[in-house]
Amino acid sequence: MKTFKILGLLLTYPEGSVYAASDDLLQILKEEALLGQRPIKKIAKFLKDQKAKDLLSVQEEYVETFDRGRSHCLHLFEHIHGESRDRGQAMVDLIETYNEKGLYIDSSELPDYLPLFMEYLSRCEFAHASELLGEAIDVIAVIGLKLKKIKSPYADIFASIEILSALKVDKERIEKAIDAAPKDAQTLEEIDAEWQETEAFSGDPLQDAAMDCNTCNIFENSTKTLQKMTGEAT
Repeated sequence: MKTFKILGLLLTYPEGSVYAASDDLLQILKEEALLGQRPIKKIAKFLKDQKAKDLLSVQEEYVETFDRGRSHCLHLFEHIHGESRDRGQAMVDLIETYNEKGLYIDSSELPDYLPLFMEYLSRCEFAHASELLGEAIDVIAVIGLKLKKIKSPYADIFASIEILSALKVDKERIEKAIDAAPKDAQTLEEIDAEWQETEAFSGDPLQDAAMDCNTCNIFENSTKTLQKMTGEAT
């Protein structure tokens, strides 16, 4: 299911080669037909608009969007666990899940990186991939709606990812979660303070975490997180 991989690829740091292959990527999306014509047209417009810009400006826009705060962070567990110890265990579980499909990641890459998760889903049968995506879709939908509110072109990529999920999001609950979430830092001092991490582990978080890798639902806390953000009972 290359559609999953392509959508993840469009969320990686722009290098130019992806945009150069845009015609081929669009052809694959059309052939697999997992998305409707309208979403594919929006992706085509995204690629056309990105190609028309100077690559450096596209790269700067990407960094500004995804790396200057936690609001649009592409590391999913950042939104679920923050810096808690639970994140280390969730990472271990996800790495084990990847390994089962022969996806062995570099030690410098975090497994909860959304494009990497989409790469994993592309190796699964569609029904299974769609179900797994549904486990994380609330978190993905929150990021996507925040991007839509700031009129980011990447919002259309997130909207397409939502289409592939077996579980559909509760738009009203997502809106409440966004309204309840703290705002991103604006000044350099605020950004530094926001990313100042307290040491949660004595060493490598993946080694410090207990090695219980039998969790089936690796995103099982995403719904609970949204409930806390909206003030709902868990």
